[in-house]
Amino acid sequence: MGRDEAAEQPEPADRIDAIVRALPGVADLHSGMFGEIATHLAGRRVVGIRVGESAIDVHITAWADTPVRETAAAVRAAVAAEFPGAAVDVTVEAVAMTSPSGAD
Repeated sequence: MGRDEAAEQPEPADRIDAIVRALPGVADLHSGMFGEIATHLAGRRVVGIRVGESAIDVHITAWADTPVRETAAAVRAAVAAEFPGAAVDVTVEAVAMTSPSGAD
């Protein structure tokens, strides 16, 4: 893979971010109590996602009007489908009470 091809490939944390944010029931990604949950990339952080060699941690805020356990299971399944072989741990850090009109 050449340098240009590598630059075009999104980082795993960015791919996970897009997957998780697209799921119903997910209000946002959450950086943890002290902001410690993040993947550090060149010049930026992707909060709420920590990518390790064999495990992926995803921390979310869920909408209150959706089943929390099913939302966490959907996040786990979606990320695991994209990254087979990685253990995916999902933590619901917070619950958002009101979803914006038309959002979910």
